[in-house]
Amino acid sequence: MITSNAWRGKRFAVLGLARSGQATVRALLASGAEVLAWDTSDERREKAVDAAQQVSHDLEQVGLRIADPLTLDLTGFAGVVVSPGVPLNKHPIAGHAASFGVPVIGDVELFAQARAELPAHKVVGITGTNGKSTTTALVDHICRTAGISSLAGGNIGLPILEVEPVLEGGAYVLELSSYQIDLTTSLDCDVAVLLNITPDHLDRYDGFEGYAASKARLFAMQSAGHAAVIGIGDAVSAAIARGLATSGRSADLTKIAPGVCMDQSRWPALQGPHNAQNALAAIAVCEALGIDQAAIDRGLATFGGLPHRMERVATRKGVLFVNDSKATNPTSTAPALAAFDRIHWIVGGLAKTDDLDACRPGFGHVVKAYTIGEASALFATLLAGDMAVERSGTLEAAVRSAAAQAAPGDTVLLSPACASFDQFKDFEARGRAFRDAVEALG
Repeated sequence: MITSNAWRGKRFAVLGLARSGQATVRALLASGAEVLAWDTSDERREKAVDAAQQVSHDLEQVGLRIADPLTLDLTGFAGVVVSPGVPLNKHPIAGHAASFGVPVIGDVELFAQARAELPAHKVVGITGTNGKSTTTALVDHICRTAGISSLAGGNIGLPILEVEPVLEGGAYVLELSSYQIDLTTSLDCDVAVLLNITPDHLDRYDGFEGYAASKARLFAMQSAGHAAVIGIGDAVSAAIARGLATSGRSADLTKIAPGVCMDQSRWPALQGPHNAQNALAAIAVCEALGIDQAAIDRGLATFGGLPHRMERVATRKGVLFVNDSKATNPTSTAPALAAFDRIHWIVGGLAKTDDLDACRPGFGHVVKAYTIGEASALFATLLAGDMAVERSGTLEAAVRSAAAQAAPGDTVLLSPACASFDQFKDFEARGRAFRDAVEALG
């Protein structure tokens, strides 16, 4: 757990008691802070009380109070710590806290406040609409390959305040959503990364410009002389890079251009043009951290990828089976179709759009499509003019049929371009079902 004397004797409200909220309550209480905690879930409130009672059955003595901050005078509070899932543009907590002059922050901001007391370290902050998780995991893996004490956190892995601090000379590699950046004011990253910006989460912002401005704040919090890595494959990210350069920080800036030709055959888990860009960004980060090229090369070659993100599940009779269940919309499926030459594409589920236009550039790589779930009929109709299509209905049937028809050298790819909720609890359950179906092939 990360604790800090900076919080001792101060009062904080914590709104939202899921994983990061629970970790925040524990870290603040362990640091000697007074905590007002609230969640609409009875179970989560009880969990916070149980954790506090492990220290003392007297909640007042341990510093915990369960109450809704919206009903209370917050005068004198050091901050209201909210979950990134709380929509600040709609939730009344933002205005309520502001009326008492209290900042609304997140657990990443608390981590930033605690840094001065941690063993000497570097912080890498990685944001972008797509590729954050893969790039974060890749940088963390390369650091570990190089013998550096490293931890991946933020929007990936454990809540940042729940982890044990890295050793002297280590690195915190943080995946940062725009929501987390919104709740952070003092995170001075030693290396800040912006991979790309495309329209997303616009219900939380004043249009696309507001969303882009949120991402750009990662660099505004940096000190001059700290490294900035920016992908310039889209106009908005390129404009942020230009602004950074003209502000006098051109020496800090590394630009990652699109379309760079690379030999990715050495990196089995990093196929496709999108992963070329992720790899280039990770290389730039690791060079900024002072990691030597040999260690970077070893890390790229041994990176296993993330579950459900173009995950290589098995090769059977010369056919590769790839689990890309995390691709829940056509835009996120498009890179997977570009990554392999002969694809048996399992697609469908609960459709988010009524077209697959974003996937069209990869249609030439598809040998046959196998449609599943609620979108099976719609997608079969959409694809019939461009490729052979089979309405399989279920994932298990699609895997069996695709495996029977695929030739050595082909790829059976689950990249659904849909949400999973018609047939599965979530995309992870869908990915596990794909693995199980592949294993059942014998």
